[in-house]
Amino acid sequence: MDRKKRTIMRVSILAVLLAALVFAVYSSLAKGVDDVKIGEQAPNFSLKQLDGTAVKLSDLQGKGVVLNFWGSWCKPCKAEMPALDKKYQELKDKGLVVVGVNISEAPVSVQQFVDQLGVTFPILLDRQSDITRLYNIGPIPTTYFLDSKGIVKDIVIGQMSEATISAKVNKILP
Repeated sequence: MDRKKRTIMRVSILAVLLAALVFAVYSSLAKGVDDVKIGEQAPNFSLKQLDGTAVKLSDLQGKGVVLNFWGSWCKPCKAEMPALDKKYQELKDKGLVVVGVNISEAPVSVQQFVDQLGVTFPILLDRQSDITRLYNIGPIPTTYFLDSKGIVKDIVIGQMSEATISAKVNKILP
């Protein structure tokens, strides 16, 4: 190959690499554009519970809502479930609703998990991960704290302690 052809080949490879780099940077910056943000209305959705009845997020307005995305394979999810359930039991009569959104699992697996931990708050099944995508959920657990008007007041990514749950819940109770 002569010198001119090598130069053209190198410039072409460099142009392709530069285009790939620009695309990667743009994709990572644009990824967060549609994220659900603090201060915004939480996107509405409807999912079925383990017993088959549908729950619509908008039907929960007037209450403080803890929206927890989880999976039974997730150790931090399992670790925080008892604290979430305890807070639900403590404050459900004062306007708190805790809703667990299970990501992509079969109802049988979810029921086994719920029974094992004694979870009493509503568990919704996001079998096709549609709501998980709507909320742009990455790592789990991810928890949204919504006030009585459905406005996102806080978002926690990762396992929460009992103290964290209490502090966040106190800000959303009606």
